Amino acid sequence: MIPEAREVHLSRKDRKVLEACCRSPVTLQRDLKRARIVLLAADGRSTRSIAKEVGVQPRIVSLWRHRYADHGLEGLQDKPRPGKQPIYTKTTDKRILKLLDKPPPQGFARWTGPLLAEALGDVDVQYVWRFLRSHKIDLVARKSWCESNDPNFTAKAADVVGLYVAPPAKAIVLCVDEKSSIQALERAQGYLKLPNGRALTGQSHDYKRHGTTTLFAALEVATGKIIATHSKRRRRVEFLDFMNSVTAAFPNRKLHVILDNLNTHKKNEDWLKAHPNVQFHFTPTSASWLN
Repeated sequence: MIPEAREVHLSRKDRKVLEACCRSPVTLQRDLKRARIVLLAADGRSTRSIAKEVGVQPRIVSLWRHRYADHGLEGLQDKPRPGKQPIYTKTTDKRILKLLDKPPPQGFARWTGPLLAEALGDVDVQYVWRFLRSHKIDLVARKSWCESNDPNFTAKAADVVGLYVAPPAKAIVLCVDEKSSIQALERAQGYLKLPNGRALTGQSHDYKRHGTTTLFAALEVATGKIIATHSKRRRRVEFLDFMNSVTAAFPNRKLHVILDNLNTHKKNEDWLKAHPNVQFHFTPTSASWLN
């Protein structure tokens, strides 16, 4: 049985909205039918005639007449459906995170998805993997970090970053560092002629050791130019020799040199007095990544 038809009274604003909805080529069919039902009902059409013209059952026409009469345009939207209750909730997510803070079971070096699911007991392993992926938690890759305990971290970091962002006028900003214990290997390189007449280019798998070497390098921040040299040892004397070659490369220029806190970089006041155009800037302790 069709309920008694409700009278529909449209305001000018609502009529414009519904007419625009009917004209739009991107309107969903369900929204188009609802808009036509309300417009025809506002023109005084009967429920059955509207149903025949729109192509729906009379009860559908009656439904949307009542919904608009009671709630206006908002009544033409679908009501939220409860749907199926989720099996796993935020409480489950907290249980997974709490378990990750604990050591893995005896005999295992780290947690895995199946181990987590087994320890939780009532959580599927596939949900465990989805949760880990959504939170970008990688159980295999090793993460590490270094925290600086320098009490003057802020001031030192601001000094170094300031040189990068706004270097002094007509001055050269250099990042200086060294890499020690580099294997000095000699390999046979060139062409290898094969019996079939072809030739291969490359290097031999065998090599000859020549001990280790230390690389000193200075990067000019503005241009990317690099000044480098090798030395057999990494002492203060080798460091100052390298700085002499750096100052010779930039005669009569003010140099701001950024260094880490290696012991050979400190206590060089005599050399700095002899080179007043050079100023050392030290990164905070345990923050050599600023260099």
